[in-house]
Amino acid sequence: MNVPLWAWFAVLGVILVMLAVDLVAHRHAHVIGVREAAAWSVVWVVLGVAFGALVWRLWGAEFGQQYFAGYVIEKSLAVDNVFVWAIIFAAFAVPREYQHRVLFLGVLGALVFRGIFIAAGAALIENFSWVLYIFAAFLIYTGWRMFRSRNEHVHPEKSRILRAFRRFVPMTDAYAGQRFLVRKAGVVVATPLLAVLVLVEVTDIVFAVDSIPAIFAVTSEPFLVFTANAFAILGLRAMYFLLADLIHRFIYLKVGLSAVLIWVGIKMLLLDVLYIPTTVSLAVVIAILTVSIVASLRATRGQGRREVEAVPVGAFRVASEDEVAALEPVLRRRTRATTGVGSSHG
Repeated sequence: MNVPLWAWFAVLGVILVMLAVDLVAHRHAHVIGVREAAAWSVVWVVLGVAFGALVWRLWGAEFGQQYFAGYVIEKSLAVDNVFVWAIIFAAFAVPREYQHRVLFLGVLGALVFRGIFIAAGAALIENFSWVLYIFAAFLIYTGWRMFRSRNEHVHPEKSRILRAFRRFVPMTDAYAGQRFLVRKAGVVVATPLLAVLVLVEVTDIVFAVDSIPAIFAVTSEPFLVFTANAFAILGLRAMYFLLADLIHRFIYLKVGLSAVLIWVGIKMLLLDVLYIPTTVSLAVVIAILTVSIVASLRATRGQGRREVEAVPVGAFRVASEDEVAALEPVLRRRTRATTGVGSSHG
């Protein structure tokens, strides 16, 4: 697949423009409802599908199918990531109007880290083709481990990352709007929102370790691996607000995701023995996911939306207006120190 340099820059440009549009649209903190989340979900899915159609048109059906296979795999694995976010937000009692800012920065970090992982994976495969067998074994093991732990849940209160964060970073117990850092009594301290952001980023890195090898099972083209990842995770924020209150209904989803991981692992393991067409691989993935989702919704029929429950990691609250006024943002203090604004001159 011959991808000119301008195509990479064009994709990055589209991603940056869409992120800017999303940021402007959500510049004011507000609760994102189901209707708004559904509308944004449609936008991101249409964008991802349109790009796949463009790949199909410019580089042919085989590469188009590889992109869509990678997109579907990444999108499905991302659902598990969304559920973990919901538990983290519940454990920290994050007000819904502040959650989008965390997820925006989380997705931005995810794009960077996944780009690094994809570049490293592509370099390994190009120089050491046998690494594919390691990826395959890892995916099969991960799928089996996910199946065995399908009824277990994430426990943020037991996170070593959180314990380390609390040990080394001073943190207030109150949310001060969408700020991550504030100055309290002359000392820079983190708000709980920064701890949440750290956990979200670490969670995505952990999930990337599973998902990146999975997409290499359907395509070895770095351009397709990156773009399928990018367009799949760009819509994660909207997916979160759409599905967060419904995670209790997807009781068989982890079974389906584990089957997907095992399937792509087996496909990768048989790469030099049996060629499985991309169309067959994509059809199997879609069939597994459809069965798991339909079975979940049928088994939980009649259950409505409800808030996610999680063990609290602390007694967090929203700061009062007087407290927020007393907590000066770090950036503003730095700006004054640099420009001399607010200082007296005799």
